Amino acid sequence: MTRREQLAANLDAVRARIDQACVDSGRDPGEVGLVVVTKFFPASDVRLLAGLGVTDVGENRHQEAQAKAAECADAGLRWHFIGGLQSNKAAAVAAYSDVVESVDRPKLVAPLARGAQSAGRRLDVLVQVSLDPPGAAHRAGVAPAALRGLAEQVAGEPSLRLAGLMAVAPLGEEPGPAFARLAQVRAELLADHPEATVLSAGMSGDLEAAVQHGATHVRVGSAILGPRPEVL
Repeated sequence: MTRREQLAANLDAVRARIDQACVDSGRDPGEVGLVVVTKFFPASDVRLLAGLGVTDVGENRHQEAQAKAAECADAGLRWHFIGGLQSNKAAAVAAYSDVVESVDRPKLVAPLARGAQSAGRRLDVLVQVSLDPPGAAHRAGVAPAALRGLAEQVAGEPSLRLAGLMAVAPLGEEPGPAFARLAQVRAELLADHPEATVLSAGMSGDLEAAVQHGATHVRVGSAILGPRPEVL
């Protein structure tokens, strides 16, 4: 089986899972988009994915993302930056990303806005919200109680567009209850910002639970591309 055939088969399987999750949740399959996470995989895979109809790809590391976005600039893709973001690299990330999904603290907003303005573009921003229970060791994400202030800061920047929320299910917890909490957080955000409709949640192992609780995008890597190659 060629690499293209392998990716095509895996894409078909993941799309079928998304469609079935939508049916099971009483949703239109057209409501849920797919972001293929290509970190650690070569630009040649990105080009194959584009040829198979993928429109959105996600990257976690700035240097790798920047290089792939440049190499695949003619592929008509939307680039999502989904990894932890350092404030000193935020402006550079804004120059090539179409969506930054990992804004989790106020310090990132101004440099992202400067980078987008310098690039002559309006950048879509998702605020990453933490779903960890109180007192738990937190993964990345702003606490729900602090979300309103951060969202207002993003919305106040002319070169940024508050597009919605991103979240990752906590380690060691069933994803369903976590994504149910996320749905409530999202409802509160939409009350203040009705245009912020994007909800990026769910990955290879838990996309069904995310779709059940309102995800508009799922981020899938290994189920499509296979095990990540070792990176030295």
